[in-house]
Amino acid sequence: MLTLRQLSLQRGGKPLFDHVSLTVHPGWKVGVVGPNGCGKSSLFALLRDELHPDTGDLDLPARWTIAHVAQETPALPTPALEYVLDGDAELRRIEQDIQVAEAAHNGTRQAELHARFDAIGGYSARARAGKLMAGLGFAAEQLERPVVEFSGGWRVRLNLARALMCRSDLLLLDEPTNHLDLDAVLWLEQWLRAYPGTLLLISHDR
Repeated sequence: MLTLRQLSLQRGGKPLFDHVSLTVHPGWKVGVVGPNGCGKSSLFALLRDELHPDTGDLDLPARWTIAHVAQETPALPTPALEYVLDGDAELRRIEQDIQVAEAAHNGTRQAELHARFDAIGGYSARARAGKLMAGLGFAAEQLERPVVEFSGGWRVRLNLARALMCRSDLLLLDEPTNHLDLDAVLWLEQWLRAYPGTLLLISHDR
């Protein structure tokens, strides 16, 4: 459960939140609507622990995994599909640990890691990443294309796919339909309807 209690925040001398209290229960999907400069992005920064309230409290379950769309995309030679797969940090960590266990000929550790890998859907991860990318408009031949070769708008889509790839408890989306065509917007809407976690979605347009 996400809870704000009597939270206040100023930025540049401008009050954004004045003794705000709210509760968001697990599984809720909440739209954060308001004009530019009213504090929507600052709320997300608070949730990501990048800002701290002047007064009041913000409580999040310590075990929650939070996903958000990165604002910048490095000019990487990494294939697009691999970049999206990086959104699942535990998946990547287990893959690395399996390599270490194999090099050490540690069969017991390998068995433990493969069991966890299976439990988190690791064997279907590449297919899931490809499906996310297809939904956001990527063609099959683009999946192995280096990130550096994509334009700015397509890199935004890559970052969105990467955030969706994360098996998150809380998903923070700030104007996620920017740079999306109608087909991708409709696909994203259906994906978010089925998302099992808690969703906060920023928009300036109700």
